[in-house]
Amino acid sequence: MTTPSTDKLHLPEKLAYGCGDFASCLYWRTFMVYLPFFYTDVFGISAAALGTMLLFSRIWDGINDPMIGMLADRTESRFGKFRPYIIYGCVPFAIFGVLTFTTPDLGAAGKLIWAYLTYNGLMMLYTTVNIPYTAMLGVMTTTAAERTQLSSMKFIFAFSAGIAVSATLLPLVDSLGAGNPQRGWQLAFVVYGVAAIGFFLITGFFTKERIKPVPEANTSVLRDIKFLLANKAWVLLTATTLTWILFVGLRSSVSAHYFKYYIYNGNPDASLPFLGYNFTLTGLLSAFNTVGQSASVAGVLLTSYLSTRFAKRPLFVALFIISILCTASYYFLPPGQLGAIFAIEVLGNIVGAPLPVILWAMYADTADYGEWKTGRRTTALVFSASTMSQKIGWALAAFFALHLMSFSGFQANVVPTEGVKASIVQLMSLIPAVLGLVSIGIFLLYPLTDQRVNEMNAELKLRREKAGAAPA
Repeated sequence: MTTPSTDKLHLPEKLAYGCGDFASCLYWRTFMVYLPFFYTDVFGISAAALGTMLLFSRIWDGINDPMIGMLADRTESRFGKFRPYIIYGCVPFAIFGVLTFTTPDLGAAGKLIWAYLTYNGLMMLYTTVNIPYTAMLGVMTTTAAERTQLSSMKFIFAFSAGIAVSATLLPLVDSLGAGNPQRGWQLAFVVYGVAAIGFFLITGFFTKERIKPVPEANTSVLRDIKFLLANKAWVLLTATTLTWILFVGLRSSVSAHYFKYYIYNGNPDASLPFLGYNFTLTGLLSAFNTVGQSASVAGVLLTSYLSTRFAKRPLFVALFIISILCTASYYFLPPGQLGAIFAIEVLGNIVGAPLPVILWAMYADTADYGEWKTGRRTTALVFSASTMSQKIGWALAAFFALHLMSFSGFQANVVPTEGVKASIVQLMSLIPAVLGLVSIGIFLLYPLTDQRVNEMNAELKLRREKAGAAPA
């Protein structure tokens, strides 16, 4: 069987590519775990108002993703199609990060307007930088094995950023704020912004875009969208991603509330003995999330080993089932079982971390499938529309979680009722587990195998060489 050219990437370039996701995930990890907590308990927005804001903002942001993707697909510059957005977009992005975590001295309505403006501005800039960055996975190499390794590197850096956020954000807020949490959050994102700019620039200047599709004269937007929606592999993978994000996002949206209002029973100043140490809420949250993200890095490292021995589809399903069981088990753990809670978090993150690695490698495969089927390659559109489903998933997860908490009677900084605690525990366990099973059911219909991808790329290579547009 003819196979695609190797397109072997050297380690320094893989590391440079990974730096971009480290920068992105300094923010994304904060959005996942701490943003609802910041807005309800520090900024001062009600849970219901926040849920509505996040639903609107993330859906609007998701709509922007394909727009940026189509724009990037049509960009030509000395830096390529995608790298200019990283190089020129990182500084405005960091500035809006500081503004988002700035708490102005305004009334309730003024604060909500400020939150809408700054958070939406931040997420539009995140899209401008991150969509082209993610699309680079599809144009740096053609081989499935190299793409999986590159995706692994991306997520090693992503979860490493998660470790950094988990270990440093709340302590930075406490240290820089010196008793003023509003000031602490603002200054913490000055520090994060400077770091993010440096990592983005490493990616922008030390990576290379290699795959150049066969040039076309007719590249209308409507035609590209029509081709994308006809890409069965992409449609099924996107539906899988949407439901997987709901699985992850429900739990992440309430994890800080879970510790404050269930484990601590609403008293953040209390201490909790564990492993011979009395943890404060800040310390326990930081420890829990740091341990979980460290386990995620181990899981991504395990991906490279597993991907050489198992095909992507059955590997994804097996790991996902274990992850679902770990999530569901939180329902049965009382507040005093911290050892079991930490152990399940470790196992769940080890088996859960390879899932996005495999998904994003398969998105590059769906871009190949689209080019093979239609003759038109829309790499950034494929990835951006996929990221749109991710953001919509996060929006729905946060909206549902926060409104269920509000419906149960949740009030920030008030001792919770049994109904509030029950709703938070369900959002950490059974509800996301059901959505995980739905996600697996959709994924079982996904048609592309590793062998099929190699066959398609062999044919695509011949087409590009015939058209004089082979990879550089």
